[in-house]
Amino acid sequence: MKNNKTTLFAALLLAAGMPLFAATPPKFPLPNTQAGGQTTYNISDKVRHELVMLPFLTIFDNLGYRVDGTRVTLVGQVTRPVLKDDAGRVVKNIEGVTAVENDLEVLPLSPFDNQIRWAEARTIYAYPALNRYGMGTQPSIHIVVKNGKVTLVGVVNSETDKNLAGIRANQVPGVFSVENDLQVVKG
Repeated sequence: MKNNKTTLFAALLLAAGMPLFAATPPKFPLPNTQAGGQTTYNISDKVRHELVMLPFLTIFDNLGYRVDGTRVTLVGQVTRPVLKDDAGRVVKNIEGVTAVENDLEVLPLSPFDNQIRWAEARTIYAYPALNRYGMGTQPSIHIVVKNGKVTLVGVVNSETDKNLAGIRANQVPGVFSVENDLQVVKG
């Protein structure tokens, strides 16, 4: 029995720290060929790949980006300053990228916010209708907490799932407000 509890605890910790992404390239963008044959679409794919491979990226971070020709702008919020630096560095090293504007916000260090993050993750991902969004290497619901205010970002399969996630997020004690920015993607 002890081994099962240890395995379950390790699985929960691993699930909360799995890599994820918060922004994806637009669906089927028209390639914009740049000098040297590089396309915006190829740059976007490479940026996404490099960002999801960052080692400290978790469900509590919201990494997004915009590609304008060969210029990349990083947007969103991260819980660790090192993640902001790493994101800018890896994108800058992508072939074809000529400039990187790193507009990532580093969220304030706060034990109160950390408690809310973990409580939100347990409340949302433990709910049977929503637990599938926490599976895999890139969970699709991200929980951003800043000064007690929660923002849900990412994608879900239905309006019902979006509403359920918002309702669950509002049930966590100590939360000042919840903004539900989940996008519904029919697939």
